[in-house]
Amino acid sequence: MAEQRLLSSIDTLPHALYTVAQVRHFDEVAINTFNIPGYELMKRAGAAAFATLLQQWPSCQTITVMTGLGNNGGDGFVVAKLAIEYGLSVRLLLLGDPSKIKNDAKSALDDYLAVGGRCDLLDSRASITPATDVIVDALFGTGLEREIVGVAEAAIAMMNAHHAPVIALDIASGIHSDTGKVMGCAVAADVTVSFIGLKQGLFTADGCTYSGEIFFDHLKVPAKVYAHEILSAIRLTPEKSNHLLPPRAANSHKGSFGHVLVVGGGAGMGGAVRMAGEAALRVGAGLVSVACDASHCSSIVSARPELMCHGITSASELQPLIDKASVIVVGPGLGLNEWAQTLLDVVLHSDKPKIVDADALTLLADLNHTSNNWVLTPHPGEAAILLQQNNAQIQGDRFASAEAIRQKFGGVAVLKGAGTIIRVVNKPFYVCDGGNPGMATAGMGDVLSGVIAGFIAQGLSNEEAAQLGVSLHAQAGDIASESGQRGLLATDLFPILRTLVG
Repeated sequence: MAEQRLLSSIDTLPHALYTVAQVRHFDEVAINTFNIPGYELMKRAGAAAFATLLQQWPSCQTITVMTGLGNNGGDGFVVAKLAIEYGLSVRLLLLGDPSKIKNDAKSALDDYLAVGGRCDLLDSRASITPATDVIVDALFGTGLEREIVGVAEAAIAMMNAHHAPVIALDIASGIHSDTGKVMGCAVAADVTVSFIGLKQGLFTADGCTYSGEIFFDHLKVPAKVYAHEILSAIRLTPEKSNHLLPPRAANSHKGSFGHVLVVGGGAGMGGAVRMAGEAALRVGAGLVSVACDASHCSSIVSARPELMCHGITSASELQPLIDKASVIVVGPGLGLNEWAQTLLDVVLHSDKPKIVDADALTLLADLNHTSNNWVLTPHPGEAAILLQQNNAQIQGDRFASAEAIRQKFGGVAVLKGAGTIIRVVNKPFYVCDGGNPGMATAGMGDVLSGVIAGFIAQGLSNEEAAQLGVSLHAQAGDIASESGQRGLLATDLFPILRTLVG
């Protein structure tokens, strides 16, 4: 009966994401306004974590709990106490001086000791026994702001080297809760149980790699608590965005669904524009034209005759195509030469909505040009060029990087990568919850650009098209990866995209 009671506390993941400061505020409101004792919240957190442990590893007999001195360690003490009461063999390794444990964490430690628990100091001589079935990571919580070194670094290395799976409490130790950055080193958790509010760093940058499967428990905090903060970000999932594409009227025709123009495909780079163009068609654009180096037209039309291909030798030939277009994609395979620069200049002077990608982003970095009618889709390397930073700086805080791009260039910023981030003015961040490493291959970005353009052509706003495009692109990649991540091609997404938007 005890196990069933605990298991019932686990909720499905919400879409709202928060910063550490916001979740701390929720804690304070719950304690001071709704009179929920801090130790009661700690006991609920430990119970939720222990329920998840039993759910994930029902045959577990022996656990090792790695704790620090703060409230995250207090959650760990609760888990250890419940495990003893449940009949498991428990070893607890404590990082630091136990005399420094205060307040609620001290109450949790005392209760653990009262049921026969013991603490071993986590030092250079400590080790995790081979018999351990599950490791509980309660070393550092959401407040970590410094690089992990010394004994703590060795403890994390020990956890990562052990054969037992790891369940992290609130966030994997070493991951920055707001950015998802590894703070020197981090626990590679198999499962993370997050409490009260999902932390935005769980879903982007290194957080995607180190968090494992994520569970959530609101700890029975009243719904009114959440009214005290505006969410920082929204977890973008297919069910959150699929409603954006309306059904088609019976009397529709190809002109009803817009005309996409893809500009790029310099000498030797025709594949990029072909993929972007076909992606726009596969998600429902009525017409797609491609403007590229003339040497590619034959191969593009023979491979995909539905694309209207135009060989462009000078910028003057581009304007009539722009006049007919509903939306423009510029950049796939464009190149960085004079031909590319002149074509980009013509596109930038158009008032049509645009998706700016790939080489066009590199060229844009040297221009003093802003717009509120475009979507910029850089990967971290391109973002570094746009902001005159390096990749580590971009990845160190992807939220700040996306916001900096939006502020500098306007419009909608889509920072691609693990946990793609979408930034729109005066809105929360969107963070994509899908995608996989198999999508780290040539052409995936070109397909995404075409998908977003295809949705704009069908009447979605730039913001809506970015949301739906990123979400469905990731979902298609996940479906395609079911037969394996290695060897996944960008063009493998086409039939899946067509099914998803069908």
